[in-house]
Amino acid sequence: MTSKQSSFVWYELLSTDVAAAKAFYGNVVGWETQDVPMPGMTYSLLLTGKTQVGGMMTMPKDDSDAGLRPFWAGYIEVDDCDAAASKLQRLGGKIYGPPADIPNVGRFAVAADPQGALFNLFKPQQSGQRGISNAPGQVGWHELHARDWQKAFDFYGEMFGWQKGDSMDMGPMGTYQLITINGIASGGMFNSPGVTATPYWLMYFNVPDIDSALRRIADGGGKIMMGPHQVPGGNWIVQGADPQGALFALSSGQK
Repeated sequence: MTSKQSSFVWYELLSTDVAAAKAFYGNVVGWETQDVPMPGMTYSLLLTGKTQVGGMMTMPKDDSDAGLRPFWAGYIEVDDCDAAASKLQRLGGKIYGPPADIPNVGRFAVAADPQGALFNLFKPQQSGQRGISNAPGQVGWHELHARDWQKAFDFYGEMFGWQKGDSMDMGPMGTYQLITINGIASGGMFNSPGVTATPYWLMYFNVPDIDSALRRIADGGGKIMMGPHQVPGGNWIVQGADPQGALFALSSGQK
């Protein structure tokens, strides 16, 4: 295990229709957006108040041509992007986009764990280490839908120093294993019955209440994939898909 535990520090939607996605998530989650021109593209920042939560960009043509549907990707902070990319490959993961610089922002690499769940390695110019938050518009949970969560945990524990928290028996669905990052329960992983193709990370965005969020999802052309239901600790959750097909989840302390 490494001594430093790396956390998620950024969240990014790759979409086939950024304008539609901005309208959908602005209505459902409450994010405001700020467009930032970049060489050959426009990057849309997602803001809750003055806090930047993540961004949106058009999915590269190579990705869509390869059959990828729109998806949310998490950025996990590392001390050295190139060294982390090499370590990840030694541990059985894959690098789909080699380390590259984002001018005035940092250095990143597009990666996947040994079972195929995508995420990004990220070395920011200024450290962005942060934990989960219960505030509206922030990310409150990270959930890995895996084929074999035990092997997945071994990988992430060795790669990032994550540790096991409590585990919950879900009956026929098996074990739901909580992940702690720097001592804080920050997510979970389990053998997802819905993983018929590639495992994936599901991000939970906080909203003031679930019932009104459900109506906004429907009004915006999204789909409810699961829920709503109450989880241990009292929060209500729902899992959905935006109009372009990207999977996401919502969480709230209020029904």
